[in-house]
Amino acid sequence: MTCIPGLPALQALYQTDEQGAKIQQARYQALKDRFAEKFGDASGLRYFSAPGRTELAGNHTDHNHGCVLAAAIDLDSICAARPNHSNCVRLWSQGYDACFQVDLNQLEPVPGETGTTCALIRGVCAAMRSRGVTPGGFDAVCSSQVAVGSGLSSSAAFEVMLATVVDGLFGAGDMPPILRAQAAQEAENRYFGKPSGLMDQAASAVGALVGIDFGAEQVMVSPLHVDFSAQGYVLAVTFTGGSHDDLTECYAAIPADMRKVAAFFGAETLRQVNPAAFENALAQVRAQAGDRAVLRAMHFFEENQRVVQMQRALEAGDMQTYLDLTVESGRSSFMQLQNVQAPGGDCKLALALALSRRLLEHTGAWRVHGGGFAGTILAVVPANAAKTYREKMEAVFGTGSVRVLQVRTAGAVEVPAGKKETQE
Repeated sequence: MTCIPGLPALQALYQTDEQGAKIQQARYQALKDRFAEKFGDASGLRYFSAPGRTELAGNHTDHNHGCVLAAAIDLDSICAARPNHSNCVRLWSQGYDACFQVDLNQLEPVPGETGTTCALIRGVCAAMRSRGVTPGGFDAVCSSQVAVGSGLSSSAAFEVMLATVVDGLFGAGDMPPILRAQAAQEAENRYFGKPSGLMDQAASAVGALVGIDFGAEQVMVSPLHVDFSAQGYVLAVTFTGGSHDDLTECYAAIPADMRKVAAFFGAETLRQVNPAAFENALAQVRAQAGDRAVLRAMHFFEENQRVVQMQRALEAGDMQTYLDLTVESGRSSFMQLQNVQAPGGDCKLALALALSRRLLEHTGAWRVHGGGFAGTILAVVPANAAKTYREKMEAVFGTGSVRVLQVRTAGAVEVPAGKKETQE
Protein backbone atom coordinates (compact mmCIF):
# COMPACT_ATOMS: atom_id res chain seq x y z
CA MET A 1 0.00 0.00 0.00
CA THR A 2 1.32 3.42 -0.98
CA CYS A 3 2.27 5.76 1.85
CA ILE A 4 1.25 9.40 1.87
CA PRO A 5 3.99 12.04 2.22
CA GLY A 6 5.63 12.15 5.63
CA LEU A 7 5.74 15.08 8.02
CA PRO A 8 9.40 16.05 7.41
CA ALA A 9 8.82 16.36 3.64
CA LEU A 10 5.67 18.38 4.20
CA GLN A 11 7.30 20.68 6.75
CA ALA A 12 10.03 21.43 4.23
CA LEU A 13 7.70 21.92 1.26
CA TYR A 14 5.14 24.09 3.04
CA GLN A 15 7.66 25.86 5.28
CA THR A 16 5.56 25.10 8.34
CA ASP A 17 5.76 23.55 11.78
CA GLU A 18 4.69 20.02 12.69
CA GLN A 19 1.08 21.03 13.30
CA GLY A 20 0.92 22.75 9.93
CA ALA A 21 2.44 19.67 8.30
CA LYS A 22 -0.25 17.49 9.88
CA ILE A 23 -2.91 19.69 8.32
CA GLN A 24 -1.24 19.25 4.92
CA GLN A 25 -0.86 15.52 5.51
CA ALA A 26 -4.62 15.24 6.02
CA ARG A 27 -5.10 16.70 2.53
CA TYR A 28 -2.90 14.00 1.01
CA GLN A 29 -4.67 11.30 3.01
CA ALA A 30 -8.02 12.53 1.68
CA LEU A 31 -6.56 12.46 -1.83
CA LYS A 32 -5.40 8.88 -1.38
CA ASP A 33 -8.78 7.82 0.02
CA ARG A 34 -10.60 9.36 -2.93
CA PHE A 35 -8.25 7.64 -5.35
CA ALA A 36 -9.09 4.28 -3.76
CA GLU A 37 -12.79 5.16 -3.96
CA LYS A 38 -12.65 6.05 -7.66
CA PHE A 39 -10.11 3.52 -8.95
CA GLY A 40 -10.47 0.57 -6.59
CA ASP A 41 -7.12 0.66 -4.81
CA ALA A 42 -4.37 3.14 -4.01
CA SER A 43 -1.25 1.11 -4.65
CA GLY A 44 1.69 2.63 -6.51
CA LEU A 45 0.54 6.22 -6.03
CA ARG A 46 2.84 9.19 -6.51
CA TYR A 47 2.08 12.69 -5.29
CA PHE A 48 2.60 16.09 -6.88
CA SER A 49 2.12 19.73 -5.87
CA ALA A 50 2.05 23.01 -7.82
CA PRO A 51 1.58 26.39 -6.12
CA GLY A 52 -0.59 29.30 -7.08
CA ARG A 53 1.08 32.63 -7.69
CA THR A 54 0.90 36.27 -6.80
CA GLU A 55 1.89 39.07 -9.20
CA LEU A 56 3.91 41.84 -7.57
CA ALA A 57 4.60 43.91 -10.69
CA GLY A 58 4.33 43.63 -14.43
CA ASN A 59 0.58 43.77 -15.00
CA HIS A 60 -0.08 42.40 -18.50
CA THR A 61 3.52 42.76 -19.67
CA ASP A 62 4.43 39.09 -20.13
CA HIS A 63 2.41 38.48 -23.30
CA ASN A 64 4.37 41.28 -25.02
CA HIS A 65 7.71 39.86 -23.84
CA GLY A 66 8.12 42.26 -20.94
CA CYS A 67 9.34 41.89 -17.37
CA VAL A 68 7.46 40.81 -14.24
CA LEU A 69 7.91 40.26 -10.53
CA ALA A 70 5.99 37.24 -9.28
CA ALA A 71 6.04 34.73 -6.47
CA ALA A 72 4.78 31.24 -5.73
CA ILE A 73 2.45 31.19 -2.72
CA ASP A 74 1.47 28.85 0.10
CA LEU A 75 -1.73 27.69 -1.63
CA ASP A 76 -1.38 24.79 -4.05
CA SER A 77 -2.98 22.17 -6.25
CA ILE A 78 -2.09 18.57 -5.36
CA CYS A 79 -2.45 15.33 -7.25
CA ALA A 80 -2.19 11.60 -6.63
CA ALA A 81 -1.41 9.76 -9.86
CA ARG A 82 -0.45 6.35 -11.21
CA PRO A 83 0.15 4.96 -14.73
CA ASN A 84 -2.78 2.83 -15.90
CA HIS A 85 -0.98 1.05 -18.78
CA SER A 86 -3.50 2.30 -21.31
CA ASN A 87 -3.55 5.25 -23.64
CA CYS A 88 -6.19 7.14 -21.71
CA VAL A 89 -5.99 9.75 -18.96
CA ARG A 90 -8.72 9.46 -16.32
CA LEU A 91 -8.83 12.32 -13.85
CA TRP A 92 -11.17 13.19 -10.99
CA SER A 93 -10.98 16.76 -9.74
CA GLN A 94 -12.33 18.24 -6.52
CA GLY A 95 -15.64 19.99 -7.08
CA TYR A 96 -16.62 18.02 -10.19
CA ASP A 97 -18.99 15.05 -10.26
CA ALA A 98 -17.68 13.41 -13.42
CA CYS A 99 -14.38 11.87 -14.48
CA PHE A 100 -12.45 13.75 -17.15
CA GLN A 101 -11.23 11.27 -19.78
CA VAL A 102 -8.82 12.01 -22.61
CA ASP A 103 -7.76 9.57 -25.33
CA LEU A 104 -4.05 10.14 -25.97
CA ASN A 105 -4.40 8.77 -29.50
CA GLN A 106 -5.88 12.20 -30.29
CA LEU A 107 -3.53 14.95 -29.20
CA GLU A 108 -4.63 17.60 -31.67
CA PRO A 109 -7.16 20.19 -30.46
CA VAL A 110 -10.69 18.81 -30.52
CA PRO A 111 -13.45 21.02 -31.94
CA GLY A 112 -15.91 21.99 -29.25
CA GLU A 113 -13.52 21.18 -26.40
CA THR A 114 -12.28 24.76 -25.97
CA GLY A 115 -12.60 26.08 -22.43
CA THR A 116 -12.78 22.64 -20.77
CA THR A 117 -10.62 20.64 -18.38
CA CYS A 118 -10.22 17.96 -21.04
CA ALA A 119 -8.73 20.59 -23.35
CA LEU A 120 -6.07 21.39 -20.73
CA ILE A 121 -5.25 17.72 -20.13
CA ARG A 122 -4.96 17.05 -23.86
CA GLY A 123 -2.97 20.21 -24.44
CA VAL A 124 -0.46 19.54 -21.66
CA CYS A 125 0.08 15.96 -22.84
CA ALA A 126 0.61 17.15 -26.42
CA ALA A 127 2.98 19.93 -25.36
CA MET A 128 5.00 17.57 -23.16
CA ARG A 129 5.33 15.09 -26.02
CA SER A 130 6.66 17.84 -28.30
CA ARG A 131 9.26 18.56 -25.58
CA GLY A 132 10.53 15.01 -25.48
CA VAL A 133 8.36 13.33 -22.83
CA THR A 134 5.80 10.96 -24.34
CA PRO A 135 2.88 10.55 -21.94
CA GLY A 136 1.11 7.27 -21.36
CA GLY A 137 -2.27 6.82 -19.78
CA PHE A 138 -2.63 7.53 -16.10
CA ASP A 139 -5.26 7.76 -13.40
CA ALA A 140 -5.30 10.82 -11.15
CA VAL A 141 -7.22 12.52 -8.40
CA CYS A 142 -6.66 16.25 -7.79
CA SER A 143 -7.68 18.87 -5.26
CA SER A 144 -6.76 22.50 -4.86
CA GLN A 145 -6.55 25.30 -2.32
CA VAL A 146 -6.25 27.77 -5.22
CA ALA A 147 -9.90 28.60 -5.76
CA VAL A 148 -11.18 29.08 -9.30
CA GLY A 149 -11.67 32.80 -9.90
CA SER A 150 -9.49 33.78 -6.95
CA GLY A 151 -6.97 35.62 -9.11
CA LEU A 152 -4.16 33.39 -7.83
CA SER A 153 -3.87 31.37 -11.04
CA SER A 154 -5.79 28.20 -10.33
CA SER A 155 -5.60 27.26 -14.02
CA ALA A 156 -1.81 27.73 -14.18
CA ALA A 157 -1.34 25.66 -11.01
CA PHE A 158 -3.45 22.87 -12.53
CA GLU A 159 -1.64 22.97 -15.87
CA VAL A 160 1.83 23.04 -14.32
CA MET A 161 0.83 20.25 -11.95
CA LEU A 162 -0.21 18.12 -14.95
CA ALA A 163 3.09 18.83 -16.69
CA THR A 164 4.94 17.79 -13.53
CA VAL A 165 2.88 14.59 -13.30
CA VAL A 166 3.66 13.68 -16.91
CA ASP A 167 7.36 14.43 -16.43
CA GLY A 168 7.43 12.41 -13.20
CA LEU A 169 5.52 9.37 -14.46
CA PHE A 170 6.87 9.14 -18.00
CA GLY A 171 10.05 11.24 -18.08
CA ALA A 172 13.09 11.60 -15.89
CA GLY A 173 11.31 14.12 -13.67
CA ASP A 174 14.02 16.70 -14.32
CA MET A 175 12.59 18.85 -17.12
CA PRO A 176 13.60 22.49 -16.50
CA PRO A 177 10.74 24.36 -14.81
CA ILE A 178 10.48 26.93 -17.60
CA LEU A 179 9.91 24.17 -20.17
CA ARG A 180 7.10 22.75 -18.04
CA ALA A 181 5.68 26.27 -17.77
CA GLN A 182 5.82 26.71 -21.55
CA ALA A 183 4.04 23.39 -22.04
CA ALA A 184 1.32 24.57 -19.67
CA GLN A 185 1.00 27.92 -21.44
CA GLU A 186 0.75 26.20 -24.82
CA ALA A 187 -2.13 24.12 -23.49
CA GLU A 188 -3.93 27.21 -22.21
CA ASN A 189 -3.36 29.21 -25.42
CA ARG A 190 -3.86 26.61 -28.12
CA TYR A 191 -6.26 24.13 -26.53
CA PHE A 192 -8.18 25.98 -23.82
CA GLY A 193 -8.43 29.13 -25.92
CA LYS A 194 -7.16 31.73 -23.46
CA PRO A 195 -4.34 33.95 -24.85
CA SER A 196 -2.34 34.23 -21.62
CA GLY A 197 1.30 35.14 -21.26
CA LEU A 198 3.81 32.93 -19.47
CA MET A 199 4.00 34.67 -16.08
CA ASP A 200 1.45 32.56 -14.18
CA GLN A 201 2.84 29.24 -15.31
CA ALA A 202 6.45 30.32 -14.82
CA ALA A 203 5.85 31.51 -11.27
CA SER A 204 4.13 28.23 -10.36
CA ALA A 205 6.79 26.08 -11.99
CA VAL A 206 9.85 27.94 -10.66
CA GLY A 207 8.78 28.87 -7.13
CA ALA A 208 10.05 31.58 -4.74
CA LEU A 209 9.98 35.31 -5.51
CA VAL A 210 11.48 35.94 -8.92
CA GLY A 211 12.05 38.56 -11.54
CA ILE A 212 11.30 37.16 -14.99
CA ASP A 213 12.37 38.76 -18.26
CA PHE A 214 10.44 37.35 -21.21
CA GLY A 215 12.12 39.57 -23.78
CA ALA A 216 15.34 37.72 -24.49
CA GLU A 217 15.64 34.70 -26.76
CA GLN A 218 15.79 32.67 -23.56
CA VAL A 219 13.51 33.45 -20.62
CA MET A 220 15.65 34.84 -17.82
CA VAL A 221 14.69 34.13 -14.19
CA SER A 222 16.30 36.04 -11.32
CA PRO A 223 15.55 34.80 -7.78
CA LEU A 224 15.06 37.53 -5.20
CA HIS A 225 15.84 36.86 -1.56
CA VAL A 226 13.27 39.13 0.04
CA ASP A 227 11.49 38.57 3.35
CA PHE A 228 8.55 40.97 3.59
CA SER A 229 7.89 40.03 7.21
CA ALA A 230 11.45 40.98 8.15
CA GLN A 231 10.75 44.40 6.60
CA GLY A 232 7.58 44.71 8.68
CA TYR A 233 5.01 44.02 5.94
CA VAL A 234 2.62 41.30 4.79
CA LEU A 235 1.20 40.55 1.36
CA ALA A 236 -2.59 40.37 1.35
CA VAL A 237 -5.09 39.68 -1.41
CA THR A 238 -8.76 40.60 -1.22
CA PHE A 239 -11.23 38.42 -3.11
CA THR A 240 -13.85 40.91 -4.24
CA GLY A 241 -16.40 38.32 -5.34
CA GLY A 242 -16.30 39.28 -8.99
CA SER A 243 -16.34 36.37 -11.42
CA HIS A 244 -13.89 35.74 -14.27
CA ASP A 245 -16.59 33.93 -16.23
CA ASP A 246 -17.15 35.32 -19.71
CA LEU A 247 -14.15 37.65 -19.47
CA THR A 248 -11.91 35.89 -22.00
CA GLU A 249 -12.76 38.54 -24.60
CA CYS A 250 -11.67 41.31 -22.22
CA TYR A 251 -8.37 39.57 -21.49
CA ALA A 252 -7.75 38.83 -25.16
CA ALA A 253 -8.29 42.48 -26.10
CA ILE A 254 -5.29 43.64 -24.06
CA PRO A 255 -2.53 41.80 -25.97
CA ALA A 256 -4.44 42.44 -29.19
CA ASP A 257 -4.41 46.20 -28.57
CA MET A 258 -0.73 46.14 -27.66
CA ARG A 259 0.09 44.23 -30.82
CA LYS A 260 -1.83 46.76 -32.89
CA VAL A 261 0.63 49.37 -31.72
CA ALA A 262 3.58 47.05 -32.28
CA ALA A 263 2.35 46.38 -35.81
CA PHE A 264 2.52 50.11 -36.58
CA PHE A 265 6.30 49.81 -36.15
CA GLY A 266 6.53 46.52 -38.05
CA ALA A 267 7.04 44.55 -34.84
CA GLU A 268 5.20 41.62 -33.28
CA THR A 269 5.36 42.78 -29.65
CA LEU A 270 5.84 46.06 -27.81
CA ARG A 271 9.12 44.84 -26.34
CA GLN A 272 10.56 45.18 -29.85
CA VAL A 273 9.46 48.82 -30.11
CA ASN A 274 11.62 51.74 -29.01
CA PRO A 275 9.63 53.75 -26.43
CA ALA A 276 11.01 57.01 -27.82
CA ALA A 277 9.82 56.10 -31.31
CA PHE A 278 6.37 55.43 -29.85
CA GLU A 279 6.30 58.84 -28.16
CA ASN A 280 7.35 60.60 -31.34
CA ALA A 281 4.62 58.91 -33.40
CA LEU A 282 1.73 59.12 -30.93
CA ALA A 283 -0.64 60.96 -33.27
CA GLN A 284 -0.05 58.55 -36.13
CA VAL A 285 -0.31 55.49 -33.87
CA ARG A 286 -3.56 56.80 -32.44
CA ALA A 287 -5.01 57.27 -35.92
CA GLN A 288 -4.18 53.69 -36.88
CA ALA A 289 -4.66 51.75 -33.63
CA GLY A 290 -7.11 53.86 -31.60
CA ASP A 291 -7.03 55.56 -28.21
CA ARG A 292 -7.38 52.46 -26.04
CA ALA A 293 -4.48 50.74 -27.78
CA VAL A 294 -2.32 53.84 -27.26
CA LEU A 295 -3.19 53.95 -23.56
CA ARG A 296 -2.38 50.26 -23.14
CA ALA A 297 0.92 50.71 -24.92
CA MET A 298 1.74 53.61 -22.58
CA HIS A 299 1.07 51.26 -19.66
CA PHE A 300 3.36 48.59 -21.11
CA PHE A 301 6.35 50.87 -21.59
CA GLU A 302 6.01 52.46 -18.15
CA GLU A 303 5.23 49.20 -16.34
CA ASN A 304 8.12 47.37 -17.96
CA GLN A 305 10.56 50.00 -16.68
CA ARG A 306 8.80 50.06 -13.32
CA VAL A 307 9.41 46.33 -12.83
CA VAL A 308 13.15 46.89 -13.17
CA GLN A 309 13.02 49.75 -10.67
CA MET A 310 10.94 47.69 -8.21
CA GLN A 311 13.33 44.77 -8.45
CA ARG A 312 16.26 47.04 -7.69
CA ALA A 313 14.40 48.57 -4.74
CA LEU A 314 13.65 45.15 -3.25
CA GLU A 315 17.24 44.01 -3.71
CA ALA A 316 18.45 47.18 -1.96
CA GLY A 317 15.92 46.85 0.87
CA ASP A 318 14.37 50.20 -0.14
CA MET A 319 10.77 49.46 0.84
CA GLN A 320 9.50 53.02 0.49
CA THR A 321 10.50 53.18 -3.16
CA TYR A 322 9.01 49.73 -3.71
CA LEU A 323 5.72 50.80 -2.10
CA ASP A 324 5.55 54.02 -4.12
CA LEU A 325 6.15 52.14 -7.36
CA THR A 326 3.53 49.52 -6.44
CA VAL A 327 0.94 52.29 -6.10
CA GLU A 328 2.05 53.71 -9.46
CA SER A 329 1.66 50.27 -11.01
CA GLY A 330 -1.91 50.02 -9.78
CA ARG A 331 -2.72 53.55 -10.93
CA SER A 332 -1.40 52.78 -14.41
CA SER A 333 -3.49 49.61 -14.63
CA PHE A 334 -6.56 51.61 -13.64
CA MET A 335 -6.04 54.64 -15.89
CA GLN A 336 -4.11 53.31 -18.88
CA LEU A 337 -4.41 49.53 -19.06
CA GLN A 338 -8.09 49.86 -18.10
CA ASN A 339 -8.53 46.40 -16.58
CA VAL A 340 -10.35 47.36 -13.39
CA GLN A 341 -13.90 47.15 -14.72
CA ALA A 342 -15.27 45.05 -17.57
CA PRO A 343 -17.65 46.79 -20.00
CA GLY A 344 -21.07 46.65 -18.37
CA GLY A 345 -19.57 45.00 -15.28
CA ASP A 346 -19.60 45.89 -11.62
CA CYS A 347 -17.16 48.08 -9.71
CA LYS A 348 -15.93 45.60 -7.08
CA LEU A 349 -12.23 45.94 -7.94
CA ALA A 350 -12.45 49.73 -8.02
CA LEU A 351 -14.13 49.73 -4.62
CA ALA A 352 -11.47 47.44 -3.14
CA LEU A 353 -8.72 49.69 -4.48
CA ALA A 354 -10.42 52.83 -3.16
CA LEU A 355 -10.88 51.32 0.30
CA SER A 356 -7.27 50.14 0.35
CA ARG A 357 -6.07 53.62 -0.52
CA ARG A 358 -8.03 55.05 2.40
CA LEU A 359 -6.62 52.43 4.77
CA LEU A 360 -3.01 52.31 3.54
CA GLU A 361 -2.13 55.70 2.04
CA HIS A 362 1.37 56.78 3.16
CA THR A 363 1.93 53.45 4.98
CA GLY A 364 1.42 50.61 2.46
CA ALA A 365 0.53 49.95 -1.17
CA TRP A 366 -2.29 48.52 -3.30
CA ARG A 367 -2.72 47.49 -6.92
CA VAL A 368 -4.74 45.47 -9.41
CA HIS A 369 -3.71 41.84 -9.22
CA GLY A 370 -3.30 39.55 -12.21
CA GLY A 371 -5.66 39.72 -15.16
CA GLY A 372 -7.99 42.26 -13.60
CA PHE A 373 -11.61 43.05 -14.52
CA ALA A 374 -12.71 40.84 -11.60
CA GLY A 375 -11.23 38.73 -8.84
CA THR A 376 -8.59 40.16 -6.52
CA ILE A 377 -6.44 43.09 -5.57
CA LEU A 378 -3.03 42.91 -3.88
CA ALA A 379 -1.98 45.05 -0.93
CA VAL A 380 1.34 45.43 0.87
CA VAL A 381 0.24 46.05 4.44
CA PRO A 382 2.29 47.07 7.49
CA ALA A 383 2.25 44.05 9.79
CA ASN A 384 0.99 46.13 12.70
CA ALA A 385 -1.99 47.25 10.60
CA ALA A 386 -2.84 43.85 9.08
CA LYS A 387 -5.61 43.06 11.59
CA THR A 388 -7.36 46.37 11.03
CA TYR A 389 -6.97 46.09 7.24
CA ARG A 390 -8.50 42.61 7.25
CA GLU A 391 -11.42 43.66 9.46
CA LYS A 392 -12.23 46.75 7.38
CA MET A 393 -12.03 44.93 4.05
CA GLU A 394 -13.94 41.88 5.23
CA ALA A 395 -16.68 44.12 6.60
CA VAL A 396 -17.33 45.08 2.96
CA PHE A 397 -16.39 41.97 0.99
CA GLY A 398 -17.29 39.26 3.49
CA THR A 399 -15.65 37.05 6.07
CA GLY A 400 -12.66 35.22 4.64
CA SER A 401 -12.31 37.55 1.65
CA VAL A 402 -8.83 38.68 2.76
CA ARG A 403 -5.96 36.21 2.63
CA VAL A 404 -2.44 36.92 3.89
CA LEU A 405 0.01 35.15 1.57
CA GLN A 406 3.33 33.53 2.30
CA VAL A 407 5.92 33.13 -0.45
CA ARG A 408 6.61 29.46 -1.15
CA THR A 409 10.22 28.61 -1.95
CA ALA A 410 9.51 25.48 -4.01
CA GLY A 411 7.78 25.48 -7.35
CA ALA A 412 5.97 22.48 -8.81
CA VAL A 413 7.42 19.25 -7.42
CA GLU A 414 6.85 15.58 -6.82
CA VAL A 415 6.26 15.13 -3.09
CA PRO A 416 8.10 12.07 -1.74
CA ALA A 417 5.99 9.50 0.07
CA GLY A 418 6.77 8.72 3.69
CA LYS A 419 8.12 5.47 5.08
CA LYS A 420 5.54 2.74 5.51
CA GLU A 421 6.15 2.22 9.19
CA THR A 422 5.41 5.87 9.97
CA GLN A 423 2.28 6.05 7.85
CA GLU A 424 0.38 2.83 8.27
